Amino acid sequence: MIKLLKSIPLGLMMALALLFASESMLQAQSVSDIANIKVDELSDDQIREMVKKAADAGISQAELLQMAKARGMSTMELEKLAKRVEKLDGPSTTMKSSSSTASREPRRQMDLNEILQGVLSNQEEIEELEEIQPYFGLDLFYQKERKLTFEPSLNQATPKSYVLGPGDLLYVDVYGASEQYYEAIITPEGSLILDNVGPISVAGLSVDAASKVIKNRLSQYYSEMQGESPSTFVQVSLGNIRSIKVHLVGELRLPGTFNLSAFSTVFNALYAAGGPNINGTMRNIKLIRNNKQIAVIDAYDFLVDGKANMGFQLQDQDVILVEPYESRVKLEGAVKRPLIFEAKAGETLGDILRYAGGFTDNAYTERVSVTRYTDKEKAVSDVFAGQYDIFTVKGGDQYKVGDVLDRYKNRVQIKGAVYRPGNYALTDGLSLSKLIDQAEGLKGEAYLKRASIIRTADDLSTSVIQVDLNQVTSGSADFQLEPDDIVKIASIYDLKDEYYLKVSGEVRNPGIYPFSEGMTVEDLIISAGGFNEAASLDDLEIARRLQGENEGEIAELISANVNQDLSINANSTVLKPFDNVIVRRKPNFALEKVVMVDGQVNAPGEFALRGAEERISDVIERAGGLTRFAYPKGATLIRRTEFYNTESERLRKVKNMEKLLERLDAEATDPSEAQSNQKQRLEQETGKDNQQNSKRDLIIKTKEETLKDISQVEGPQTAIKIKETEAIAIDLVAIMENPGSKYDLILEEGDIISVPKQLQTVRMRGDVIYPTTVRYENNRSMKYYIDRAGGFETRAKKKRTYVVYANGEVARTKSFLFMKSFPKVEPGSEVIVPSKGPRAPIRLGEIIGLTSGLATLVLVITQINQ
Repeated sequence: MIKLLKSIPLGLMMALALLFASESMLQAQSVSDIANIKVDELSDDQIREMVKKAADAGISQAELLQMAKARGMSTMELEKLAKRVEKLDGPSTTMKSSSSTASREPRRQMDLNEILQGVLSNQEEIEELEEIQPYFGLDLFYQKERKLTFEPSLNQATPKSYVLGPGDLLYVDVYGASEQYYEAIITPEGSLILDNVGPISVAGLSVDAASKVIKNRLSQYYSEMQGESPSTFVQVSLGNIRSIKVHLVGELRLPGTFNLSAFSTVFNALYAAGGPNINGTMRNIKLIRNNKQIAVIDAYDFLVDGKANMGFQLQDQDVILVEPYESRVKLEGAVKRPLIFEAKAGETLGDILRYAGGFTDNAYTERVSVTRYTDKEKAVSDVFAGQYDIFTVKGGDQYKVGDVLDRYKNRVQIKGAVYRPGNYALTDGLSLSKLIDQAEGLKGEAYLKRASIIRTADDLSTSVIQVDLNQVTSGSADFQLEPDDIVKIASIYDLKDEYYLKVSGEVRNPGIYPFSEGMTVEDLIISAGGFNEAASLDDLEIARRLQGENEGEIAELISANVNQDLSINANSTVLKPFDNVIVRRKPNFALEKVVMVDGQVNAPGEFALRGAEERISDVIERAGGLTRFAYPKGATLIRRTEFYNTESERLRKVKNMEKLLERLDAEATDPSEAQSNQKQRLEQETGKDNQQNSKRDLIIKTKEETLKDISQVEGPQTAIKIKETEAIAIDLVAIMENPGSKYDLILEEGDIISVPKQLQTVRMRGDVIYPTTVRYENNRSMKYYIDRAGGFETRAKKKRTYVVYANGEVARTKSFLFMKSFPKVEPGSEVIVPSKGPRAPIRLGEIIGLTSGLATLVLVITQINQ
C-alpha cells in the first residue's frame, strides 16, 4: 500500500478527490461500484469541477487513496485518471493540505455514501460482487442501498474523554478585559504553537486538561487571568478533528488500513470495511490496542437489544480482528426471523429463539424438532417447551418450528335454513335443539322432514346421521353433538326448481319475473311496465309447459283476454310456474318512414312516406320537380343495407323523452307539482337500460360473421367489405317519363335521392400515363379521353377498361373477334383502366431449371436422330 502511495502522482490524488467528493450526483451507489468506474466516460468539465469540490471538502491525499484502494479501484483506471488530470489547466486541480490552517467552519467529514454518490449514475449497471446469504445480521454493514450508516456526528459536543493528538485543530478564544483569537493545529510532535506564545505540549491530554495547560501558559501574558477575580478568560474548543489509522484484518469484505475520524468507534470502522464476510464472526469482534485485547464486540447486542457499544472509541493504530465464526445453527418454520444464527458457546435454544424474534402467532410452541450432526450421521430429536432455556445448541443444528394443526377441538357447524349459520363452540351437553336455538331458530322455508349430521371419526372418515326435524322441534327426540359435527338443514327451495314467469313481445320491460301464487296475466304485465304502443290486446297467448301427458307435444297454448287499462277482470287467467306470456304487435302498426331528396329539386328535404308503395316519381313530384340545372342521368339512390344500425323504436322513444326533458329544464323556472312528477317519470324512463338484442340484430350478426369467414377462406385479396349503405343506379329520365314503371322503384325507410347539377367533366383513373380530369366533349369516344390522359400504360389491361357513370351504372369494354367496342362516355363519367399487375421476375433457380430441361430435351432428340 505504501508503495502504491509513492508511485501515484499528486495529480492522481486530486483526481480521486474529484471522483469521490462530487456533490452534484443524486443517488447513492453500493460500495462495490467504485471498482467499476470507467474514467473514459467522464468529461474534462466533470473532472475539473469534481476536483475543485474535493479540495473544498478538505479530504487528504491518504484518505482518498485509502478509500480507492479499499473499494477495489483498478490500477488501469487509476493510471487513466492520472493522465486525464495532468492535462487539465487552471488552479482547480490544486488541493488543500490536511495540515494547512482551516478557516473557522463547522466540522466536516464526508460520509462514505456522500463520497460515492452518483459516480456511476451515467454508466452501465453492474451486478453485486457477493449475494447476501440468509445469515442474521450479515447485511448490517453491507447493503446495496447503504441506507444504514455508522458515521459519527462531527457536530456533537467534544467528548470529555477525547484525547488530543497530532492533526487536531484547536480554537483558543481570549475574552474579557483582553480579547484575542488563536487557531492552530497540533503538530506531529504534539505541540500547539500559538502566535507570540510558543509551543504548548497538549498531545495525549483530554480537552479539559489541555484547556488548563493553555490557560497557565497564557496567564503569563495576560495578567488579568490570574487571581481570585480574573477579568480575562480563555476558552478552548476543538475544530476539525484529526484522522486516525485503523487496521481491519480477518474475515472482512474489504480488509485493510483505513483513515477514519478520531470520533469513530468499532462500528464505524466495520462499516467502512463492509463488515464481516460470510465466514466472519458477528459475535466475537476483537479490538486490539498496543498489542493487547481491550474489548470484544458482539454485534448481536446491537441487533437484538440496540446496544451499539459506542463507548469503545478508536485510537490511532488500533487493530480490529474479525475471526471466523465459531458455530452456526439454522432456525426455520413458524418464527419471526427464520434465518441462520451464529451461536456462542453455552447458548441455549431459548437464546436462538430470542434472536429470531420469538414464535409467530400460528406456531406450535410445545415442541421444536432438531436435526443434529453426530460423529457418523444425522440424528433427530425433540425439544419440549420446558427445555428451551436449558437445551444447549451445537454448531450445524437445524431447528424446525411447526404450525398449529388446522383443525378445531371444540367446534360444531350448522348450515342451511337457520337465521345465523356458522361455527359454534361445543359445550357440555350441547344438543341439536340447543344448537338450533343458538342459531336463532329455523327459517320458515326449512325442510322439516329431514336433516343431516355429518360426523367425523378418529380416522377422518365421515358418516351421516339422518334426523327428523319435526321430532326435534316438537321435543320428542334430540341428538347430542360431538366435535366437528356439521348440521345441514335444507330449504324447501333447495329441493325444487326456482319458480319464475316470462313475458315477451310488446311490453315495456320484457324478461323474467318471480312467480307468486294467484298471479294473473295483468299482474305480470304490470310488473313488466305495461303495454307498448304497438301491443295487440286481442292476440295475447300463454305458453304453458306440459308435464308429459301427451307424447310429442311441447307446450299448451292458452289465449288470454285482458282489459286495455289492466283493470281487475273476473275472467283473468291465473298463471302457473314457468308460463310464458307473449304479447304480439298490431298487424298494421308501423312507425313513420322518412326519405330525403337532395340536390337539384325545387323543394329538397325530408319527406314522410304516405304508403307502402310510394315511388321515386311520387316523392320527386312532392319535391316540386327538377330544377332547370338538374342532370337526371346522374341521379342516384342511396339505400341502407341490412347491416345498417337502424335506430330502434325504443331508442327513438328514449331520445324523444330526453329532448322533452331538456325543454322542461329550459322552460320551467318554477315548475308545478304536475310538471315535477312528469319530469321524474321521464328521468326514470330514460335511465333504464335500453339496449336489447332483437332477432334482427342476431340475423345481421350471423350474416357479418358468415361474410368474414368467406373472406378468410378466399384470402385477403377477396375480402368482402361490409357496408351500411350502398348506391343504387337509377334512370331518373325513364322514371319521370314513365311513372310507376319498372324503373320507378318503391322507396324504403332512410332512402336518399340525390340529383346532381349539370356535369361537364370526365375523370380518368387507373393505368393511364397521366390520370387526370378532362372536359367533356359531346360525341367523343373513350379513346379520345384516354389520349387526353397520355394513352395506356405498358401494363394496362385494355380489354378490361370500363366506365362508371354519374348515376352509379357501370359499362365495360366488349370484344368481338379482334374488334373492341368501348362504352359510351357521358358527363360525370369515370373511365377506369385496370392493370395487369407487376411482372414477377424469373428467379435464378427457375432459369437453371428451365435451361436444364431444355438441355435434356436436346440430348433426347439427338439420341433419337442417331
